[in-house]
Amino acid sequence: MADLINVEVTYALPQVQELLKVRVPEGATVRDAIEASGILAKHPEIDLDGPNKVGVFAKLSRLDTTLRDRDRVEIYRPLIADPKAVRKKRAEEGKAMKKGGGPAGEE
Repeated sequence: MADLINVEVTYALPQVQELLKVRVPEGATVRDAIEASGILAKHPEIDLDGPNKVGVFAKLSRLDTTLRDRDRVEIYRPLIADPKAVRKKRAEEGKAMKKGGGPAGEE
């Protein structure tokens, strides 16, 4: 029998965070651990082949990444806003506010 390793699978929602401990055979992949955890049945909105990305200890990983003992697999929710677009919009609004001091030449 193959040796087993301990792995955590985590998924966070705004109201609740799931942290599931599983034992998987040595050589198991990220996908294997997620499937073994049962989290896909609990949260049917998770789509591993779609918008949800995964990582191991906050490092983006592929589903076929081989796990090591005590790894933490993280399932990320899709972004609802593009962070670059949000920063760009804030920067533009900030510049417009700084320029708007009234007509030039007035004292």
